[in-house]
Amino acid sequence: MSTSQLEKFQDEVEIPDGVTITLNKHMLSFVGPLGKTHKNFRSIPVNIEITDGKVLLKAIGDRKKDYAILHTARSIIRNICEGLIDGYTIKMKVVYAHFPITVKVEGKKILIENFQGERAARITHIVGNTKVIPKGEDVILTGEVWTDITQTAANIELKTKVKNKDHRVFLDGVYAFEKKKGLEK
Repeated sequence: MSTSQLEKFQDEVEIPDGVTITLNKHMLSFVGPLGKTHKNFRSIPVNIEITDGKVLLKAIGDRKKDYAILHTARSIIRNICEGLIDGYTIKMKVVYAHFPITVKVEGKKILIENFQGERAARITHIVGNTKVIPKGEDVILTGEVWTDITQTAANIELKTKVKNKDHRVFLDGVYAFEKKKGLEK
């Protein structure tokens, strides 16, 4: 392999001001203005080093798959750094035709009550450090880690999926309608 091809299999991420990153074996710990979090890179085959304000990433192999994994790791680190500075917000809308759906939060659980007239509440869990705020017909999810917020939103949508009926007619559910950078109050 030529040196230009080898350079292709390494990348670096600038650490923004206000964010500190520490490496302990495969665990990266992030501390920023909005809080702190950590990410385990044990299952991601990438060599990680931290030197003078940069995170250096090197792929283990030299195949196309290793190149893709390298850039996935870069995106994960970049998104966590941006989230610790700005935060992320997802807005979801509660939609119903006949039975009014209510969304409540109890600890780390989200209760979706009266979905299609059901007596028992549908229960889903909050992932990570995500804050869920029900406001009337809207549900606002905020936090620092993008993957945790989107997984929580996906859990809510999946719990309100209509089964055994025509989904073009029965449109009840909780749906994401806005995703943005920055915290919503």
